[in-house]
Amino acid sequence: MDLRKLKTLIDLVAESDIAELEVTEGESKVRIVKSSAMPQNQMVMMQPQGMQAQFQPAAAPAAAAAPAVVVAAEPTGYVVKSPMVGTFYRSSAPGSAAFVEVGSTVKEGDTLCIIEAMKLLNEIDSDKAGVVTQILVENGQPVEFGQPLFVIG
Repeated sequence: MDLRKLKTLIDLVAESDIAELEVTEGESKVRIVKSSAMPQNQMVMMQPQGMQAQFQPAAAPAAAAAPAVVVAAEPTGYVVKSPMVGTFYRSSAPGSAAFVEVGSTVKEGDTLCIIEAMKLLNEIDSDKAGVVTQILVENGQPVEFGQPLFVIG
């Protein structure tokens, strides 16, 4: 794929509402992912009604006791979510100080962490001022799009 086509595709993704584009041409394959601190609209895929009944687990016998389900409390405050899939890092380099700790005061635009995606390091900035009350992800852990990372109170 030539450089002009690649530049055109990058411009197309940047100017549109799509979050990523993958193009295969012959043996070449290019994937362009739009990165931003603001989370993109999420699309949720659901099974059609007829399909749900086919994949329901069989009912447990009445004599068997159902295990107790513990529901985790929703974090109170503003939740900063991951804008991409990648690996979460709390600092810019191994052994250096973390960008933020629990109790740190942050301003809008302060760097909270880095997410490595496809060998690119993407700084994730705070889009709200406040105090970091929780860090929900461990250093070096893989994260998904939309996964909660921090709670700012």
